[in-house]
Amino acid sequence: MKSVHFHAAFVLLALAFTFASSFDPSPLQDFCVAINDTKTGVFVNGKFCKDPKLVTAEDFSFSGLNKPGNTSNQLGSKVTLINVQKIPGLNTLGISLARVDYVPYGLNPPHIHPRATEILTLVQGTLYVGFVTSDNRFITKVLYPGDVFVFPIGLIHFQFNIGNTNALAFSGLSSQNPGLISIAKAVFGSDPAINPDVLAKAFQLDKYIVKQLQSRSWPSNVE
Repeated sequence: MKSVHFHAAFVLLALAFTFASSFDPSPLQDFCVAINDTKTGVFVNGKFCKDPKLVTAEDFSFSGLNKPGNTSNQLGSKVTLINVQKIPGLNTLGISLARVDYVPYGLNPPHIHPRATEILTLVQGTLYVGFVTSDNRFITKVLYPGDVFVFPIGLIHFQFNIGNTNALAFSGLSSQNPGLISIAKAVFGSDPAINPDVLAKAFQLDKYIVKQLQSRSWPSNVE
């Protein structure tokens, strides 16, 4: 009898898990706070859907990805992101695309995508790339044209052009809105600023150096 009860409980638990995972979609923005009054609601988890009868080819297309991005910034790189903001038809499809241009020694700085794994293909140039695992292991490789590299979801990663010519890469990301948190900008350029005492202790830096870093302008290379 106990065995029957155990199996019944196991089945119910498995069903509950299945229902939970089936009806709890992955977040498509940083958060979505619940409200009772739908009239004051602003966002859904994703975008509101257009009437299918009104959909056109323009909802599924974008032009201009053949044009290099403007790399005249402090980082020497430009990410042209094609997500649901630029192609509305990507809504609910779980995918986006980016073109990344680098000048010689240009950097796409350490950052994370909280909602997406990234797969990068190098078309031109030489890139030094890598990511850091949750147990602090550094996985790195030098890429040449035709090479492909994967950056797992949520892990800090970067790309650095180590060649003396321009570099070009294309990335696929597993979310219509992958999100981007640039580590240096998030830590030292947040608004409002993080208490310098916190950062001085966390990074084992003098408080004066932390304040200097916080006073700097932290550029964005994403378009």
